[in-house]
Amino acid sequence: RPSAAAAHPSDRCILAPMQLTRFTDFGLRVLMYLTQCRDRPAAVTIPEIAARFDVSRNHLVKVVHFMSQRGWVSTSRGKGGGLALAHPPGQYRLGDLVRELEQQGPLIDCREPPCALDGACRLAGVLAQTLQAFYDALNGHTLADLVRDPTAAAIIKLHRAA
Repeated sequence: RPSAAAAHPSDRCILAPMQLTRFTDFGLRVLMYLTQCRDRPAAVTIPEIAARFDVSRNHLVKVVHFMSQRGWVSTSRGKGGGLALAHPPGQYRLGDLVRELEQQGPLIDCREPPCALDGACRLAGVLAQTLQAFYDALNGHTLADLVRDPTAAAIIKLHRAA
């Protein structure tokens, strides 16, 4: 009998821990950063945010574009242009943000490869219910909740560095 270590990884039934994508991470950072820019004389720009969080400018462009298409951020081009939240921070529900940013489908795909239990298995339903509970729990928090002190103070320091 082969040892477990010698088995092919796809032969073992292991669920990887859930981890949010960098896209979601960057999106949430941008939104949090924008909560503290009301009293700034200059507009917040993508290069500024990329520098403050030491992340790829190109990746942030994609994230900001995605969020502006959903009406979460307003953008203006040209001299003096930049980014701003489109709504007050209390109107952004964390679960809704994460669900959209993640573009998460079902946690398990019973059709690829085809599962012999398809139609008679309860696993997909339990996982879907659990994922919904995760988003519901996150929806108990808003963007405003995320940026209370000490987070707000840390973000203000980042703004001052700009």
